Amino acid sequence: MLKGNAVVGQSGGPTTVINSSLAAVIEAAVGREEIKHVLGMSFGIEGFMKEQFLDLSAQSEAIIKGLRKTPSSALGSSRHKLVEEDFPRILEVLKKYDIRYFFLIGGNDTMDTIHRVEEYCRKEGYELRGVGIPKTVDNDLYGTDHSPGFASAARSNILNVLQAGVLARDMKRVDQFLVYQTIGRDAGWLAGACALASKSPSDAPHLIYCPERPFNRAEFLEDARECISKYGWVSVVVSEGLLYKNGTPVSAAQSKDKFNNTEFGAMGGASVALNVHKMLNEVLKDARGEFQIPESLIMSAMDRAEKIDLDEAWDCGREAVRLAVSGESGVMVSIERVESDPVSFRMGKVPLESVAVRAKALPDVFINERGNYVTEEFLDYMRPLVSELPEFITLEQKLYSTNREEEK
Repeated sequence: MLKGNAVVGQSGGPTTVINSSLAAVIEAAVGREEIKHVLGMSFGIEGFMKEQFLDLSAQSEAIIKGLRKTPSSALGSSRHKLVEEDFPRILEVLKKYDIRYFFLIGGNDTMDTIHRVEEYCRKEGYELRGVGIPKTVDNDLYGTDHSPGFASAARSNILNVLQAGVLARDMKRVDQFLVYQTIGRDAGWLAGACALASKSPSDAPHLIYCPERPFNRAEFLEDARECISKYGWVSVVVSEGLLYKNGTPVSAAQSKDKFNNTEFGAMGGASVALNVHKMLNEVLKDARGEFQIPESLIMSAMDRAEKIDLDEAWDCGREAVRLAVSGESGVMVSIERVESDPVSFRMGKVPLESVAVRAKALPDVFINERGNYVTEEFLDYMRPLVSELPEFITLEQKLYSTNREEEK
């Protein structure tokens, strides 16, 4: 039996449900014979190297329970990319605090961090159980059907597009187009999810563009004009990572983060939504419109959290502890889709090396041939993850007339 302390950290962008995983790790680890104490990294691996730890074993039951319904990253997050000089220091801290169980909650860059730490310790002969816990709003993690955080972020975007669409429909004599931007550097899962806002062809969104397909400006403008001709307005959803065929970002963003990922939004100095809005504004001379960019707001919207998301985040945290104390290491907890009708899921595991620094794209079958919307196959994938959405009323077009003969 391997005995020692456990440490847990959170990395990358937060999600609405990431603290549910943290709460589960604490509850599952505290009191176990194998784990003497549970520490929390303050601001991820950066805090770890500075020996900045919170005493998670000393947290009250009320705190742990409250974490399950608290958004963002309670421990504080980090986007530090490990360099070779970091590893001796990490091993020094592991030994100093007798840490034998190492958990990180995050996305593919986070899985790269835990994979490299676990691999280094094995090479140096230090016994460490490293297990990753999935988290991402982008849903771009390999080895798992979906990631905790995605369903709630999807719901948040869907509600934004749904309600903004009702507004835009009724304001179409003023604004003829609406462009909404979702997070999604390399994958269009969140953009595609917005299709669930539509109950009929005239509902928002009319057009959806994902980074898996090159953006064609001429075809886009043709499709937008057709929607305006049909409905009097057009709702467009774009993913932040859209690229032209030559690889140029539609956002025109050029700056990179520490993991060599293109930065979008305010950090990148440009945005897809703004540039697509400009395209429409330049071509549709007599039309005007809006662009909307919620950015990180969808990462921390507890009022829109999905129950399945909260529950699965919790289950992933508990499963990570179970795997570690049973001898597993170098793996990430995964969610497997067992059945589709009725849908059911179960916990699984996947090697960290197959997850680290890779982005899971939307399968080609999930995007239509034109590249401007998702397919029914994608909607079938999404529906089990998003609970019932509000339905809004449209007035019947019964026109009033003072001509009695016409009324008869």
